[in-house]
This record gives sequence, C-alpha cells and structure tokens, in this order.
Amino acid sequence: MGVAADAKPRLTPEQKLEKALEGRVAGKPVNCIYMPRVINTRIYDKTAIVYEAGNTIWVNRPDSGASSLDDDDIMLTTPWGSQLCNVDIVRMIDRTVGFWRGSVGLGQFVPYTKVKAEKAS
Repeated sequence: MGVAADAKPRLTPEQKLEKALEGRVAGKPVNCIYMPRVINTRIYDKTAIVYEAGNTIWVNRPDSGASSLDDDDIMLTTPWGSQLCNVDIVRMIDRTVGFWRGSVGLGQFVPYTKVKAEKAS
C-alpha cells in the first residue's frame, strides 16, 4: 500500500473545532470576555476564533467576515479596556507580506467547560 492509502482524512475546520470541544458543554453566550485571563487564541479557518482562559474555552463565531479567518494570518484586535466584546472588530493581517486581508465582526462568546465526572457510589 502507498502512503496515500495510509493517510488520515483531513478534518474540516468545523470538525477540528468539534474535536477541540470534546468533553465540554456550552454555557450561556456573553457579549464580552476578560482578556487578561486569555492564555491562548486559535483560529479555525472561515469558522471561529477560540480563546482559552483557564478551564474555559470561549468560542466566537463571527457575525460577519468569517470568510477572512485563516489560521496562518495574524489577528489584530484593539479592544477598549480589558474586555473584548462582540462590537469589536478583528483585523486579519497576511503573515508573509504584512498586508491587511480583511475584517471580522465578532459575535457572542460561548463558554465551553469540561463536564464534571460524577462520583461513583
């Protein structure tokens, strides 16, 4: 068998996001998140921006401009104060040449937390 036969199928960005959220449950969406708690940010191409803050993963599915999301680009945010809100605009910058590639209008932030295992009786 060749290498192609052994290759795993490529996951879509939506499938990658689902995999990252396995074992977590969605909470009530909010308009803003507190940025000093965010330790990591990931982009899922044309799908969502994920902000990791402690035990919570915040998922933002943009209201507009999601087609500009590319995990190879640099994300430039300019929040007012210490919160990033659904009224803020994210600008995408091409990593190679430094040109602006598009803008993303954020949606609400949905928190995902791990499901607590029930203790056996």
